[in-house]
Amino acid sequence: MFIQTEATPNPATLKFLPGRDVMGTAPAADFPDLPSATRSPLATSLFAVADVSGVFFGADFIAVTKASGEWQHLKPAVLGAIMDHFTRGDSLFDSESSGSDAELTGDEDEVVSQIIELIDTRVRPAVAQDGGDIVFNRFDADSGTVYLQMRGACAGCPSSEMTLKSGIENLLRHYVPEVSRVEQA
Repeated sequence: MFIQTEATPNPATLKFLPGRDVMGTAPAADFPDLPSATRSPLATSLFAVADVSGVFFGADFIAVTKASGEWQHLKPAVLGAIMDHFTRGDSLFDSESSGSDAELTGDEDEVVSQIIELIDTRVRPAVAQDGGDIVFNRFDADSGTVYLQMRGACAGCPSSEMTLKSGIENLLRHYVPEVSRVEQA
């Protein structure tokens, strides 16, 4: 098994591509800490590697975030955990839990539907290429504020604020006049 790696805009996060589906068409799964990883044997194995502070499963990749240390020292252990998991044919999630994360969508009115569609079709595919994900959290109609949750490589990325303000906010304001600003949830 050959696992490729790619850098992400977040220097603390590295993207691992095992050459097969990870989540496939299922919603992405985010494990920001060890307690959240208990439903996944692979995520638990990755947190057992010293200095791993976050794990994110995308369609065909695994993004791993480090707390400290150098990738040149951490990467072999992370690659080993991923390779062991897939070569054994283990399940991604334990049998008693679902792999999908619940997404908070609030009221499914017309504005919210437009926002979610734009995020799903124009934003999420782009950030997935960088090892992350952006999920709709809620829309405050009174202030015109859209709240988004950044996950994977996007969470804690130095350029995440610019992505929200310069990219996503401009896109949503252009197509949905009710949106005045975008904030991180």
